[in-house]
Amino acid sequence: MRLDDSVSPIDETVVTAARTREDGLPLRDVREMPEPPRNYWRLVGPGIVAGGVGLSSGEFVLWPFIASQVGLILLWGALVGVVTQFFLNMEVERYTLATGETAVTGFNRFWKHWGLLFAVLGYLGNLWPGWAISSATLASYLFGGSPTIIAVVSLLVIGVSLTFAPVVYVALERLIFVKVAAVLVLVVLGVAFAIDGEAWRALPGGFTSIGTLPTGLSVALIFGAIAFAGAGGAQNLCQSNWIRDKGFGMGQYVPKLVSAVTGAPQAKDLTATSYIFDTTPTNMQRWKSWWRFANVEQAFSFVLVTVLTITLTSLLSYSTLFRQPNLPNDVSFLRLEAQQLQQTVAPWFGVLFLAVGAFSLFGTAMGIIDYTSRLAADVLKTTYRPGASESRMYFWLVWGMVGLGCTILVTGISQPLTLLVISASTAGTMMFFYSFMLIALNRKMLPPAIRIGPFRVATLVWSTLMFGSLAALTIYTQFQTLLR
Repeated sequence: MRLDDSVSPIDETVVTAARTREDGLPLRDVREMPEPPRNYWRLVGPGIVAGGVGLSSGEFVLWPFIASQVGLILLWGALVGVVTQFFLNMEVERYTLATGETAVTGFNRFWKHWGLLFAVLGYLGNLWPGWAISSATLASYLFGGSPTIIAVVSLLVIGVSLTFAPVVYVALERLIFVKVAAVLVLVVLGVAFAIDGEAWRALPGGFTSIGTLPTGLSVALIFGAIAFAGAGGAQNLCQSNWIRDKGFGMGQYVPKLVSAVTGAPQAKDLTATSYIFDTTPTNMQRWKSWWRFANVEQAFSFVLVTVLTITLTSLLSYSTLFRQPNLPNDVSFLRLEAQQLQQTVAPWFGVLFLAVGAFSLFGTAMGIIDYTSRLAADVLKTTYRPGASESRMYFWLVWGMVGLGCTILVTGISQPLTLLVISASTAGTMMFFYSFMLIALNRKMLPPAIRIGPFRVATLVWSTLMFGSLAALTIYTQFQTLLR
């Protein structure tokens, strides 16, 4: 389809950016915006995946640790962090809904190597297999055995699961749905049996004491907890890939990422493409329907699930460990909480707590390997090797990450400070850069009728300032630690 000269919804800058192949990026075809489904329920999922993958250290370790030390006074910060990420995620989704192209590929239209930079930063940030060893540690509390061996086996299982599932997103989504359901069952039982009256009375103050920062915790810890509540780093960018594979908007025209081994041959080798639509009345009506659904899906499945989980796990920690001194700020903290739950509720509840924690962290490890490899494969496919198979590149990237993780574990490297500094620094730095880049992307590369508006621009300006400050603070404090 060609642009109709009688309709002029797409301005000259968008047409130039869309129709000219530069630096190997795909040309855009003009197509109709797909008609929204009659039943949106089958499309619910990407927001839950986003919240579910992020449902790990923050919700199970960091926020409960904060609650055990200073109470619930900082819960307002979790709400601020998650809502900020909601607007960030939606601007990632806006671009993909309109073009079928990932936001990272869109960044490459400004400079060819932006995507490669983000892919490398994502790999560096996730180099240490922390979630796998954390999951294995909790499993060892339940069943015994070596956490290292359990973690290596877990990584191998993740590699097989991601590279042999016929459609990768479907396999990840099913695991995350089970994970979120398990966590919700745990917190419901916690509400019924473990959370005491004092915790419930303290809860309203946690959300109304906006701006109050507790004493006794480092500034880096506080701001890190606020900024990365829910997701963080490269994960937010992967909303593009997940909604595209789910079939949101113009993403319906793009082949899904399938297994290089078991996936459908007709889908896995197609050349990546990009699209745009004329803003005719029919297309705009469809766009508004897609945009409304995407916002609602993200608000309920990402924001609501994440805030609810942080709140209830914090209440659980407050009820069991509040003011206990010398609590470790790592996964071993959960063992102490489980022991308290065994004493105050019943032995079975402590076992359930550890089991859900181990499974939750395993799901996070799988999600991290998936989105890190997805982003890199998408960048390589669209920018550097358009004729290659994205599925094959994804296959080798997954196993490369699994291999690096196993090597780190087997050689006995135990949370090296350098890797932790890299991980903490790169996540905030990435979010700082792509927060303001999304403003430019959704103003310059989309038709005027669907561009980002003033209010959402303001939310991304806030996101840029928040994550920029966090990145600078984290880098400064971590390198001060290195120099001591």
